[in-house]
Amino acid sequence: MNELVSTDLSLVELVWNASFLVQLVMLVLLVASFASWTMVFLKRSYINRERSAAEAFEEQFWSGQDLVALYNRINSPQYEPLGLERIFHSGFREFAKLRSQKGLEPRLVLEGTQRAMRVSLSRELEALETHLPLLATIGSTSPYIGLFGTVWGIMNSFRALGNITQATLAHVAPGIAEALIATAMGLFAAIPAVIAYNRFASDVERLYGRYDNFIEEFTAILNRQTHA
Repeated sequence: MNELVSTDLSLVELVWNASFLVQLVMLVLLVASFASWTMVFLKRSYINRERSAAEAFEEQFWSGQDLVALYNRINSPQYEPLGLERIFHSGFREFAKLRSQKGLEPRLVLEGTQRAMRVSLSRELEALETHLPLLATIGSTSPYIGLFGTVWGIMNSFRALGNITQATLAHVAPGIAEALIATAMGLFAAIPAVIAYNRFASDVERLYGRYDNFIEEFTAILNRQTHA
């Protein structure tokens, strides 16, 4: 137990005795790591909610439920649509509005409907990709920020050796150790951010494909209705 305490204290002591610039680098990396993990939990919760909402809506949509009744439920002021529901809502609303206009060709009705759903799809994609650039930035820059702190710390350690007549490893080891902590913190911030970014980017791509397929399938259903 004493050995563990001593190790912890020595680590804290190394950070505490590091140069101001190295401490600043460590602080930046600590903030980046905290921001990264915060975004991970928020984005994970948001994507799970969007996926669950899409599955529930598709189950209702393909169950043979009347589209007007489904639209009225989503259009209720008390109801907050999510993801695929918003795409359906915007498409069906535009379809009903255009179809009520006399003399408008079925082709123009479908084009306007699909355009409305595409606009809604773009908004959904923008919401899904929120915070992903931040994760990518943290994942790509943190190792270099940590490396900068390490290089600066090692440089100061060797500069200090110039004032010592007989330099030993004991003189340079603390400075190098505190500098390497910056590299370790850079990797600690970067690795989870990169893993999370790749995972979320894949999830967003799958959801986008799901939404896009629904638009094509819904357009085909409306096309049959306009030519019925």
